[in-house]
Amino acid sequence: MNIRMVRTAAICATLVVIVGGCGGGGGGGGSVGTVTEFAIPTANSQPTGITSGPDGNLWFTENNTNKIGKCTTAGVITEFTIPTANSGPYEITSGPDGNLWFTEINTNKIGKCTTAGVITEFTAPTANSGPAGITTGPDGNLWFTEAAGKIAKCTTAGLITEFTVPTANSGPSEIVSGSDGNLWFAEGGAGAPGVKVGRCTTSGTITEFMAPGTGIFGIAAGPDGNLWFTEFYTAGIGRVTTTGTITEFAATSGSGPNGIASGPDGNLWFTQRGAPSGTGGTGIGRCTTAGVITVFPTKTAGATPYSITRGPDGNMWFTENTANNIAKIVP
Repeated sequence: MNIRMVRTAAICATLVVIVGGCGGGGGGGGSVGTVTEFAIPTANSQPTGITSGPDGNLWFTENNTNKIGKCTTAGVITEFTIPTANSGPYEITSGPDGNLWFTEINTNKIGKCTTAGVITEFTAPTANSGPAGITTGPDGNLWFTEAAGKIAKCTTAGLITEFTVPTANSGPSEIVSGSDGNLWFAEGGAGAPGVKVGRCTTSGTITEFMAPGTGIFGIAAGPDGNLWFTEFYTAGIGRVTTTGTITEFAATSGSGPNGIASGPDGNLWFTQRGAPSGTGGTGIGRCTTAGVITVFPTKTAGATPYSITRGPDGNMWFTENTANNIAKIVP
């Protein structure tokens, strides 16, 4: 397969930094860019993944304190303890069965949590596989990545099947269902100097596309039918068509784009958790489908926003990993 690559220079992407909330009302009310934070009851929980649940609440993982959290749109938080100690819950998604499904990156398991907080766990076949990203597939199964180099399918009954990614040490991270009926995933560790975006059919056939950026972590289905991803180390937002054509747009240098999700306003919203060097700062970014990027600050400086999702109330909700908060921003 011929893969066409389009590189967009920094001067081709418009970048706007907003100091405070600005103009026009968003889907959740208030000014666009307004951030509200809600403190998690358990200290130092390190919230990571977040998703909208079938019950109209936000559900999130507490990576450091072994819990699954529920947050109402009013900010009331309830926590549920995972049976296996030190499981390292990472990402979470709403399943086709009305439950929440999450990965346990430390203990090699996939977890299911009912909206009442009852948790069941299923063990992945490969030891120390490092389950990471998770999503609901077009086939009615749960699909997740294994950092050890595999893409896996889990039925709602807990039966798991694994498929090996062709590139060694690919380090697949996030995964999402695409508009083409396939699963698309980010390969955070594949290739040099670039990394890859992978496509997996529901029968397990995997195709990879090379991207010139480094540290691809987040990936989301865009409103334009394309897939959009974040480039952590090279501070970029990427777009890939379902045929593999990649275009990049520059974000703030050193900003460390991480999670990404489609918003109700027809744009992509992403988290900037900052680079390891400490440069670039943290914030929440908005990227139009034309590549115009606007950045809004978090309410708490250095909050390390991690994952982001569209909420049932029309706001974008995200986790603040080091600030120990769940937060929302008006789109």
